[in-house]
Amino acid sequence: MAKQVTNGAMLQCDQGAAPGTLTVLPVKMVDAGTQPAANIMDFIPMMNIKPFGMCKTQANPQVAAATAAAQGVLTPMPCIPVTIAPWSPGSSKIQIKGMAALLDSDTCKCMWAGTISIKQPGQQKVDDT
Repeated sequence: MAKQVTNGAMLQCDQGAAPGTLTVLPVKMVDAGTQPAANIMDFIPMMNIKPFGMCKTQANPQVAAATAAAQGVLTPMPCIPVTIAPWSPGSSKIQIKGMAALLDSDTCKCMWAGTISIKQPGQQKVDDT
């Protein structure tokens, strides 16, 4: 059963070197457990989605430039997430402020070819029911 995602959830990008966290501002006034609950619109880079250490995809212009300067040796550069679309698919049962609740099975795409997934939802008590 999918779990609702909250502030403090642990995220991972398949092109990043370290886990990141999700920040959900308490403006929606909806909690899951004891933390603010997320919806699919909590995808704003640096505000909601924090960096993932070093980025290793050459789709990222900084990585491509550093790799070219190193004569083709992959040279990771600091991650700066560039998410431009909401999390998908979201809950079909629960809405938070008119948008689908974010579930631990959802993903978000980074413009630099990374797929961001949820490794730990931030709480363990509230299911998608």
